Amino acid sequence: MRAQAAIALGAVLEQTDTDGFEDLVDSPITQRTFRNIQDLLRKLYSDNSIAKEVRRRILEASVRAPEKWHQKAIGTTYSSGDRDWMLTAVFSMRWVRGFDKQILKALRSSDPDIHYEAVEAAGKWGVAAAWSHIAALIHDEGTPKPLLLAAIGAVATIRPAEAGRILGDLADSDDEEIAEAANEAIAMAELASDEEDDEEGGSEWIH
Repeated sequence: MRAQAAIALGAVLEQTDTDGFEDLVDSPITQRTFRNIQDLLRKLYSDNSIAKEVRRRILEASVRAPEKWHQKAIGTTYSSGDRDWMLTAVFSMRWVRGFDKQILKALRSSDPDIHYEAVEAAGKWGVAAAWSHIAALIHDEGTPKPLLLAAIGAVATIRPAEAGRILGDLADSDDEEIAEAANEAIAMAELASDEEDDEEGGSEWIH
């Protein structure tokens, strides 16, 4: 129950961290409540007497509004050698920058859950060195569907210019979920490319 309670706080922390506190009407919690939640989660996480499952969920929830202490926590848990903690660490890397090296290592994991989270993290941060691995997953007909969906999303952020080419066949897939994911990734990649072109054009105009 305590683990589930911690996880339940993740979404509101993420939303509040993203939206800020300028719009007091739409903000789900006050800035004071946000601070109190984060301080409490950090305090509980630091208590080694608390069950591992609870501490894992606390870290997984709190990283959705990243703070400085998360860097050390993620690094320590990933290096622990404990499979469950490593899984939590790689999940957390999806929310906290600075772990490209660990993400690349996790992509080689034989653990399917850790592998999946590594693909998600690589896509979130557009880890360029992960491209060959992501592309291989896209082309491998034996890639499990959840992993394939994660890889499809990663294409749009790692190499958006190639999304249309590499995802074209999947966009016409008989599997509606795969087709939808591929089309969304292609659209996202095109939007990213257009924004990049606009920025480059603006820079040229300034100079």
